[in-house]
Amino acid sequence: MKADKHQALISLYESKHNEKEKVKSHYHDTYQLLYTLKGTGICTLHHQEYAMEQDNFIIIPPATEHSIAASSKMTVLVLEFETDIFDSNVQVELIPEVFRSARVQKLSTFDSSEIRQLLRKMLYEQSYGDKLWETGLKIYMAELFFIIARSSQEPSQTDINTLRVEQLKHYIDTRYFDIKNAEDIADRMGISKRYIQSIFKEYYNTTPMQYLTEVRLGLVKQMLVETDKDIVSICFEVGFESLSTFYRLFKNNVGVPPNMYRITQRER
Repeated sequence: MKADKHQALISLYESKHNEKEKVKSHYHDTYQLLYTLKGTGICTLHHQEYAMEQDNFIIIPPATEHSIAASSKMTVLVLEFETDIFDSNVQVELIPEVFRSARVQKLSTFDSSEIRQLLRKMLYEQSYGDKLWETGLKIYMAELFFIIARSSQEPSQTDINTLRVEQLKHYIDTRYFDIKNAEDIADRMGISKRYIQSIFKEYYNTTPMQYLTEVRLGLVKQMLVETDKDIVSICFEVGFESLSTFYRLFKNNVGVPPNMYRITQRER
């Protein structure tokens, strides 16, 4: 059975399912992303069954036969759209990567946290936004596609602590500029700061914030030698909010101020 084509080119809406409720097999001409807010169930994509759990993304390219069977009360956000609403780079690079296959994709704790925030922003723009709401929606959607396209496959380790510390290390390596403090990391992971520090130190013999400082200062040293950027610009780029804090940390860890480090390294 073919579903009716959604009238809007871009729409985000809630879909509720009662326990044991089934949605018959159907397909759409549009692209769909289903995000499981709560509950569990089974999604069938091209006759292949996948478990639906909280924070899973169901990626449904056009013309994909799919059905849903709820195992419990389930709430799903449905993002439905057509590609011609986007700029060419999104159409050519991001959408084909995200929709390369019909699947249920599990994201890391950090990616899930970012995507939840994007979905909240999109819901707000759709409900209460001003005349720029459609532009805002497209921007947030492009960012969402980017996160999904960049997300790595779920690691095979069964040790939950190993998984957590590796996700955290990867997050610091790639988002060093966007981390405020240890509480920020703990909030994103949904576990206590003390627990995060304990397991991270057990695996890497340092705390997450100490590792963050190490990553930032490593990048600073590289940019001091390889670029002519102002020190204040480098400080800002790697995520230091305070110039005085940056100078203190740099001198304590490297032994000389950043301007002296630049001069001595370039003289070699």
